[in-house]
Amino acid sequence: MYKKTTLSNGLRIITVPMTDTKTVTILVLVATGSKYETKEINGISHFLEHMTFKGTDKRPTPLAIVEPLDRIGSQYNAFTGQEYTGYYAKANGRHLDLLLDIVSDITLNPKFKQEEINKERGVIIEEINMYEDNPARKLGDIWTDLLYGDQPAGWDTAGKKEIIAKLMRDDFIRYHSDHYVASKTVVVVSGNIENDNIASKIKKLFKSISDAKGKEKVPVKEFQKKPEIKVFYKKTDQTHIALGVRSYNIFDKRRYAADVLATILGGGMSSRLFQLLRDKMGAAYYVRTFSDESTDTGNLATWAGIDNRRTEEIIRAILKEYKKIKSVKVSSAELTKAKEHLEGSLILGIETSDELASFYGFQEILKREILKPEEVIKKIRAVTIDDVLAIAQNVFKSEKLNLAIIGPYKEKKQFENLLRI
Repeated sequence: MYKKTTLSNGLRIITVPMTDTKTVTILVLVATGSKYETKEINGISHFLEHMTFKGTDKRPTPLAIVEPLDRIGSQYNAFTGQEYTGYYAKANGRHLDLLLDIVSDITLNPKFKQEEINKERGVIIEEINMYEDNPARKLGDIWTDLLYGDQPAGWDTAGKKEIIAKLMRDDFIRYHSDHYVASKTVVVVSGNIENDNIASKIKKLFKSISDAKGKEKVPVKEFQKKPEIKVFYKKTDQTHIALGVRSYNIFDKRRYAADVLATILGGGMSSRLFQLLRDKMGAAYYVRTFSDESTDTGNLATWAGIDNRRTEEIIRAILKEYKKIKSVKVSSAELTKAKEHLEGSLILGIETSDELASFYGFQEILKREILKPEEVIKKIRAVTIDDVLAIAQNVFKSEKLNLAIIGPYKEKKQFENLLRI
């Protein structure tokens, strides 16, 4: 049973004991990411995440931070999304105090030395280059740009090279001050712990965190009246596509039916589109459909790596399945299989202390509301055949279609007449 404690300054602490593990995970989530940036500093959330490992007053060098963690065999890292930045460490439960000390230190007290910033620029730029050379990864950037365009929701989380090259120490200090505040921070501790004194330890370690209000993100603007296409030319042996629609945000009650719909279409190797595109047509390697929800946006799309020579054929096949599922009710057997798939994936996904920390932490940082696993499962089980049909009819409309493509194509014209349901 989890316990949530909110301190007087707004810092939220979540503890989740586990009886069947020897590990403990510390996860700190801050409500900031690329959606909180301006164009002049796009990429700073991710760059700042890197810089937290470059030294603090207590641990002045990168080695002083990571060597104690390596010595105990810890797993540790950090990550940045559009709406959150996270720092975590996982190790044997007897090292809880060390993990708390290090993760709190790097989150609160990065030095942002200019010489370290200058060195890390090259690392960030090489990371961007790596994404550019990975079409399956790059497709995500093309997809968000297609949906949201020139606003924070449409910008790359890693930023642009020319902006990364210009960011200076004052930019990091200002951004950290604006966003790394108590009211925007959640600390999760899960695993082999006792609830009683964790909160007091965290309160002491985080006593220096600012109680300022912190800056919020600019609301996303969505507007679409006709099908949209974005083509990114790259000489590849495989075409990568994302084909889908705008759907529901994380607060919308219909999101669970959307998850079931996506699972029926492309959740697993026995799903409709996997069976069609890979097993029957032999034209794709990876095929998956999923519903992606954030606080103010949502989309449902099929992602696939396909034969260059059969791109138009595959697009037609996917759209045919979209049309079918909004015209003909799914069977009770197919509905049950999809719901059991989601339930099983959830249960498997929270077996470890780090995944359990993420399950509770992400709900709190995004929604400020937590559903226990059994409550989520109850909502999934409540989805009906008519719910799935209603969602399909609502989202699968020609004017809502979006297609992102990476491959050996320079023009989008050849695909424009395909986007009809």
